[in-house]
Amino acid sequence: MMSRSYTNLLDLASGNFAALGGSGGTSRSSSGMRRMQRVMTVPGTLSELDDEDIANSVSSDVPSSLVTDRIIIVTNHLPVRARRRPDGRGWSFSWDEDSLLLQLKDGFPDDMEVLYIGSLRVDVDPTEQDDVAQALLERFKCVPAFLPPDLHDRYYQGFCKQHLWPLFHYMLPFSANHGGRFDRGLWESYVLANKLFFQKVVEVINPEDDYVWIHDYHLMALPTFLRRRFNRLRMGFFLHSPFPSSEIYRTLPVREEILKALLNCDLIGFHTFDYARHFLSCCSRMLGLEYQSKRGYIGLDYFGRTVGIKIMPVGVHMGQLQSVLRLPDRDWRVNELMQQFEGKTVLLGVDDMDIFKGINLKLLAFEQMLKMHPKWLGRAVLVQIANPARGRGRDLEEIQAEIQESCNRINTQFGSDGYNPVVFIDRDISSVERIAFYTVAECVVVTAVRDGMNLTPYEYIVTRNGIPGIGESESGISGPRKSMLVVSEFIGCSPSLSGAIRVNPWNIESTAEAMNEAVSLSEAEKQLRHEKHYKYVSLHDVAYWAKSFLQDLERSCKDHFRRTCWGIGLGFGFRVVALDPNFRKLNVDSIVAAYEGARNRAILLDYDGTLVPPLCINKTPSQTVVRIINELCADKRNVVFVVSGRGRNSLGRWFDPCPKLGIAAEHGYFMRWGGGDAEWETSTSATDFGWMQMAEPVMQLYTESTDGSTIETKESALVWHHQDADPGFGSAQAKELLDHLESVMANEPVSVKSGQFIVEVKPQGVSKGLVAEKILKSMKSNGRPADFVLCIGDDRSDEDMFENLSELIKRGLVSAQTNLFGCTVGQKPSKAKYYLDDTNDVLSMLNALADASESYNSSDEEDLGLDLDKKVSVSFS
Repeated sequence: MMSRSYTNLLDLASGNFAALGGSGGTSRSSSGMRRMQRVMTVPGTLSELDDEDIANSVSSDVPSSLVTDRIIIVTNHLPVRARRRPDGRGWSFSWDEDSLLLQLKDGFPDDMEVLYIGSLRVDVDPTEQDDVAQALLERFKCVPAFLPPDLHDRYYQGFCKQHLWPLFHYMLPFSANHGGRFDRGLWESYVLANKLFFQKVVEVINPEDDYVWIHDYHLMALPTFLRRRFNRLRMGFFLHSPFPSSEIYRTLPVREEILKALLNCDLIGFHTFDYARHFLSCCSRMLGLEYQSKRGYIGLDYFGRTVGIKIMPVGVHMGQLQSVLRLPDRDWRVNELMQQFEGKTVLLGVDDMDIFKGINLKLLAFEQMLKMHPKWLGRAVLVQIANPARGRGRDLEEIQAEIQESCNRINTQFGSDGYNPVVFIDRDISSVERIAFYTVAECVVVTAVRDGMNLTPYEYIVTRNGIPGIGESESGISGPRKSMLVVSEFIGCSPSLSGAIRVNPWNIESTAEAMNEAVSLSEAEKQLRHEKHYKYVSLHDVAYWAKSFLQDLERSCKDHFRRTCWGIGLGFGFRVVALDPNFRKLNVDSIVAAYEGARNRAILLDYDGTLVPPLCINKTPSQTVVRIINELCADKRNVVFVVSGRGRNSLGRWFDPCPKLGIAAEHGYFMRWGGGDAEWETSTSATDFGWMQMAEPVMQLYTESTDGSTIETKESALVWHHQDADPGFGSAQAKELLDHLESVMANEPVSVKSGQFIVEVKPQGVSKGLVAEKILKSMKSNGRPADFVLCIGDDRSDEDMFENLSELIKRGLVSAQTNLFGCTVGQKPSKAKYYLDDTNDVLSMLNALADASESYNSSDEEDLGLDLDKKVSVSFS
């Protein structure tokens, strides 16, 4: 029986995983049909494994009963060719030797098992599916995912080809007739199809032993399903198409869902830095995530997990190409083509028939070349091979009509008896026939307006080099090995081909000149360029690519089983938080019990993001906050402080109704002890703020050049804010400003630090950690060392307080029996041992402490031997 989750796709798209029920897409009735054997990961029945309680558990990574070194490749289509037998009884299967997913096995260790999961390119009757699945598993180690035809059509031809494919190739749906409007029903079909692939993975996976490598844009929702079920699964993803700029991608209504799904992987791969840069920019602008580069590796910190970013263009399979070069069929095909094009210079294009391959632009450029350089009339031939279209639609029909019209016009205008300038082949050709065309072509032209990689130039280079150790006559290539390329600058392989002539295919004239230049270069120049290209292509083949990706995936996952993880969030908001094993949510009952048993308590509270919500515009404390603080302060056992980066004037005005509250303003530079008419004191002896005259002009320079940035002038510090600036530019300017200020202020008694959307310059020796230390020293000097310490905060500056807590006992500021509660707001990596979810949780917990507090009159105070108004001067040494 299939899992009972995720069929109500409206609930799924809105994020309510828990409310979803079972799919009938591939479920089996009780007809007694045989089911493919499932690899069990725990003892028990299949129904137990499919139980919703297990699916919802955040600790479902159970020990595997089968230890293997295996990688599971998940892809839209299996690398298998399936054909109905001539007698109509059953199927015949064979490997698709041209499939990249089959070829990548050469990059894996010999003893690594490779299992494929994907769909077939043919429809299999439901009555045959179990037999087909069993045969594929036993003979090919392939697990087929059978999608119902209507679902497959909506998933593949609908969402993938109508929404994702055009958008990732920079085509926006400006109207219903061009691109089509976003259809949430198609998105729901996409999610359901991904869920069916997920179920197939679950059937065979050993989560603690297997690697999972997901391929391409068809399965971008799959990582969320897998991560939700297996927190520590080692999982990578590679995108074989372009990733668009944030200005294009942000138009996708489900943009955040897809980004968050991909970030559930451990490693995300792209062909080029441009594609990776666009993805990182989207993560920054839409999710507020910043990446870091360390020792050559790029990583995104995502809730305590580091998601690696891999940049590595795929290559060709050298052995497979060279085996085709050895086929006897190739020789006679080459000879036939040489006779057909005798005395002609052949330019070759090999493209899929789709709207992004720029075939008509190539034809227009060739037409322009014949006009500008009449010497090629009767001598130059453009052979354009158009592989059958995989998509459909009006746009494709229009481009096909344009191509046919251009071919007819060029041949009519420039052709003659026995000479057609354009030879257009619009059928599927075999590998041998394609290799034969490569062999006779003087130049290959690729004018795609957008393409993820495009391996045609690589195949051409290998073909033109022939087989190592084979003579010229046997290889079919006369003279020195040489090849020429004219490639669009908008395809993924372009950066790797430094000897190619790069063109903007939209510029017809410059492309025409490039084609003329390519075939007019000297033989020696062509040979040098070919040698440079062949060296790169032969070293960076598909095995090198797969090996490199697997190595980086292993490195990204090396700490998986040493860290404690929690799964949180619903729908595509689900993510795994990797935190310290001792990190847990603060239990209100436990802290209240410790509070009631303590005689001397220190309570240190951050303000923004702790007592008031971080996104709240009105920062004035609510009546609830004032009431809770006053009730805490009324208990003479308590020393209560608000420790904030805000200025003393704002904090003093806001908390004027709390006379017994201590306040540490500007991260502790100014302190005011509770007890009536206490005066503000400074934490350092520094009174010379001449450095502000040096820092402010530098900040002003960056403020003028960064729209949305501001300078906050405090009494003791200067802060540059860029939260309202463009995320990418603001972050870059902040890094530049930090370096600039560190250089300018190198000899001044200040510290320059960056924070969340800020760069701050403040006096040395000022931090929240030192504030906590000073308060606890004062309490000890007054004869009442704290036996209960609570510190709560939400940002980086509060981490100083949390870090100091672990050292308090060692330094003798508190006793070994002291209850220490360092608590961060939000479930995120922190030096604190506890967390509360938000400001509401904080106020609820503080309210519970207030309810447990006692008020004392003056006589009670004398009996307790307390004198809170007394303080001593304590240095920060």
